[in-house]
Amino acid sequence: MKAIVGLGLVMLLSLVSLATSCTEHESNSLLQFLAGFSQDSGLTKSWEKGTDCCTWEGISCSQDRTVTDIFLASRGLQGFISPFVGNLTGLLRLNLSYNLLSGDLPLELVSSRGIIVLDVSFNQLSGDQPDLPSSTPVLPLQVLNISSNLFTGRFPSTTWKVMKSLAALNASNNSFIGQIPTAFCVSAPYFAVLELSYNQFSGSIPPGLGSCSMLASLSTGHNNLSGTLTDELFNINLLEHLRLPNNQLEGSLQGISRLTNLVTLDLGGMNKLHGNIPDSIGKIRRLEEIHLNDNNMSGELPSTLRSCTNLKSISLRRNGFSGDLSRFNFSMLSNLKTLDLVLNNFTGTIPESIYSCSNIIALRLSLNKFSGQFSEGIISRKSLSFQCNNSLTNITSALQILSSCRNLTTLLIGYNFMGEAMPADVKIDGFNSLQVLAINSCSLSGKIPTWLLKLTNLEMLLLFDNQLIGPIPDWISTLNFLFHIDISNNSLTGKIPTALMETPMLKTEKVAHKVFELPVYNSKLQYSMPSAFPKALKLGSNNLTGAIPPEIGELKALAVLDLSSNKLYGEIPQSLCNLTSLQTLDLSRNCLIGAMPASLNKLHFLSVFNVSSNELEGPIPTGGQFDTFDSSSYAGNVNLCGTLLSHD
Repeated sequence: MKAIVGLGLVMLLSLVSLATSCTEHESNSLLQFLAGFSQDSGLTKSWEKGTDCCTWEGISCSQDRTVTDIFLASRGLQGFISPFVGNLTGLLRLNLSYNLLSGDLPLELVSSRGIIVLDVSFNQLSGDQPDLPSSTPVLPLQVLNISSNLFTGRFPSTTWKVMKSLAALNASNNSFIGQIPTAFCVSAPYFAVLELSYNQFSGSIPPGLGSCSMLASLSTGHNNLSGTLTDELFNINLLEHLRLPNNQLEGSLQGISRLTNLVTLDLGGMNKLHGNIPDSIGKIRRLEEIHLNDNNMSGELPSTLRSCTNLKSISLRRNGFSGDLSRFNFSMLSNLKTLDLVLNNFTGTIPESIYSCSNIIALRLSLNKFSGQFSEGIISRKSLSFQCNNSLTNITSALQILSSCRNLTTLLIGYNFMGEAMPADVKIDGFNSLQVLAINSCSLSGKIPTWLLKLTNLEMLLLFDNQLIGPIPDWISTLNFLFHIDISNNSLTGKIPTALMETPMLKTEKVAHKVFELPVYNSKLQYSMPSAFPKALKLGSNNLTGAIPPEIGELKALAVLDLSSNKLYGEIPQSLCNLTSLQTLDLSRNCLIGAMPASLNKLHFLSVFNVSSNELEGPIPTGGQFDTFDSSSYAGNVNLCGTLLSHD
């Protein structure tokens, strides 16, 4: 009897022991998985053979000590994903996102009989994703995220037929080709999220997506999709987010009101939608964002849009919308933060009701047909990015009003105030937060005003295409954050001040990482933050005289230097060779003499170079970037010599 009791006790202790530690099989599988990493960020210190793998970093187990979760996101892991992880038969969730893993995605993971969540997003995985055989048993996978990798090839089309539990699929930001499949709509009754943006999908949006009755989010932007917006798309009653920007889609918004749960509507950028915004848009009461920019739409802004009181962002730029905007009442859109109407045909005055939108932080009305003067109503906006290039008048009043917006960060008011005088003695007490100021292309007369000295946070100053006279003031160099100066195409006189060579941000690589509330466009390029603009000194097309100061070599952070079309004389200073970050150097149409410094060929980033129409002599530098410039860069210098590599 004692023997039986003793044997039972031993068996019980064995069971307890088994229940407090993972199995050797699972431990070994994890160690083989670990062996695939060339950089494991210290996991080996925790993952020790002979210890309970349920206690290892990133590992979770069930009550019976079976490994159920591996969470190793953002660990700096490098190497490949070992298929041995597929031996963990109890594994439910695997998250390896935000690492540096490469190689392919093991088929053992996609076809796992246990995994319900698989996230390998934001890595460097590559290769094709083959379709699973039709004989594959039904798989339990619910969430698959393979976004932001390097996957290529035709996107699987039949795999989804065996994933009847699939609820979310994210394959965005890869290089998949082919058409968008619809098998998951038929096979998976709870399919809710489809993210395929930033790939190379082609063809039309399949009408079969209308069968995805539970779909809440559809994103297929930035592909090569074409054809007409299918009416079936507007039958997905539960759809909350519809994002199809930057394709070649056609059609109209008739029927959009059937999507009564829509929160985000993004059909902007490189599409070809036509027609107007239907009055029925007012029925979509949950709508928070509407982006229809860069289409062929027209008509007036429907008054019913004000019923969408949850709206936070409206972007209609680059269309053919028209009408007197002052008749639209914005006062009910109290949640509105950004309004972008640039490049349309709106008329009238700037609506006073816009300023009653208490949350608005970005307002862009440029390149329409607005007229009149600024209203003092804008003063009520404490934080604002304002862009308005139209036919407004009275610059003095405008600046006095706008300076009262204490947190104004971006002010683009070029193409207004035509032929007026730049205010010189105007009392400017505000602009404390102003980072970007553009008063360009206004034909303004007068001098560079001294009140700019008060803009101590200014980063970009754009006064080009005016009729400003007088010297460039020394005090510009005291604006400690200024890194982009464009005062070209004026009538400025005098020498280039040596004080300008002390501008702090032009001497250092440091940048201020601030973000525009709305993108800023320059030369058809879009910038989302000031630091994306090059560090630049643009003084071209003025009446500047004297020699180029040798101190200019201290501006080592300069990417763009334009001194063209002035009356500068003397030699090209040797110190220009110190500007190793230069991408553009334009000294054309001056009176420069002497030889070109041979060491200019050390400017390895130089892509634009022009010294034409001067009086230079001697050999042209060779080697480096100078082997890429054609003869037009040197035209009009009859005494220059050397072998020109012409690329005409």
